[in-house]
Amino acid sequence: MTSTDVFAPKSIAVVLGTRPEIIKLAHLIRLLGDAAFVVHTGQHYDPKLSGSFFPEMGLQEPDVFLAVGGLTRGTQIGIAVQKLDELFAERTPDAVVVQGDTNAVLAGAVAANARNVLICHIEAGLRSFDRNMPEEHNRVVTDHLSDLCCAPTQVNVDNLAAEGIGGERVVETGNTIVEAVLELLPSKEEQQAMARAHGVEPGAFVLSTFHRPENVDDPANYRTILEHLAGLELPVVLPLHPRSVKRAEEHGLGSLLAKLRVVEPIGYREFLGLEAAAALLISDSGGVQEEASIVKTPLVVVRNSTERPEVIGTFATRCTPGADIGAAATEMLGRDLSGFESPYGDGSASRRSLEALAARIQGR
Repeated sequence: MTSTDVFAPKSIAVVLGTRPEIIKLAHLIRLLGDAAFVVHTGQHYDPKLSGSFFPEMGLQEPDVFLAVGGLTRGTQIGIAVQKLDELFAERTPDAVVVQGDTNAVLAGAVAANARNVLICHIEAGLRSFDRNMPEEHNRVVTDHLSDLCCAPTQVNVDNLAAEGIGGERVVETGNTIVEAVLELLPSKEEQQAMARAHGVEPGAFVLSTFHRPENVDDPANYRTILEHLAGLELPVVLPLHPRSVKRAEEHGLGSLLAKLRVVEPIGYREFLGLEAAAALLISDSGGVQEEASIVKTPLVVVRNSTERPEVIGTFATRCTPGADIGAAATEMLGRDLSGFESPYGDGSASRRSLEALAARIQGR
C-alpha cells in the first residue's frame, strides 16, 4: 500500500513536539509521503533536542512550526490547542496522528476532537497508573478521545480494554521505535569508535541520562543519583538535557558532575551506538527502556513508576529515586540478554498503523 492509494496530498496532519516523537513518527511520515502535513508545536525548542532531528531522520522540515515551547504546561497546551484549531479550520485534515504522551499529543487530540477530525494515537494504551506524572494525564485523555488506538503490546491492549476502549478502535501494532533503531543503529566498528571518541572503552562504561522532575527537581534525589553514578567502578558518560544542567546548577551539584563524563545532548544515531557499546544503561527515559530491549544492553530504570513494564525483570530492573543505584547496577551488570526477544515487535509498526488508519478513513 502506498499513501496515494488512500490519502490525498497533505490530508493527514501529524502533530508532534519533541525529539522522541520525531524519532518514532519518522518512518510513518515517510510512508505517508505527500499525504503528510507535519505540525511541530515547538515543545522541544532547543536545537540540541530537536533541531537536527528532521534531517537526521531523513525528513523535510515541518510544514508548520507553532513555537509554544518554554511556557508552563497549561499555557503550552492551551496555546497549542488554539493554534491547531485555527489551522484545522483553515485546512481540515482527514485525520490527525499523534504519538505518545507529550503536551503536543494532548493538544493535537483536543484540537482534532473539537473539529470532529479522526484521531489516530500511535503508542496508545501505556499506563504507569501514577497520576503524579503529567504524561499519564496526556495519554489517558488522548486514548479516550481517539478513534484509532495503535497499541504496541498486548499489555497496552489490555490496559485500554480495562477502560472500555476496544473493538475496532484498537489494533496491536508493535512499537515504531523498533524500525527507527534497526534503521539507524551504527555498525559494531562505528559503535566502538563512538565510545572511544568519548574517552571510554567499548563494553567498559555506563551510559546514563536523567531529565524527569522526580529525579532532577528534587535536590536530595538528584544529589543521590549523581553520588551513586560517581561511585560506580566503570566510567559514566552522561548526556545532559538542558533542563537537567540548569537544575544541577541551581542545586549546587557542579562538583559531582565534574566526576562524570558530562556531554551535551547528542544525535540519535550516536546515542544508539553508545547504548549498544555500553556495559550498562542507567536512565529515567521511557525511550531508553524500549531501546535497551532492541540493542540488548541491561538497564537500571530510576523512576517511581513506569508505563513500560514489559522490560522489567528481563532487560531492566527498576529502583526508585534516592535508592541505591549501585546495588541495582551490580544486579544488572553482565546480565545475558541474548535469550530474550524485544516485546516491541518486528519493525512493522508504522506500516500496520498506516493500514489501520487507511481502513478507518475508508470506513468513515
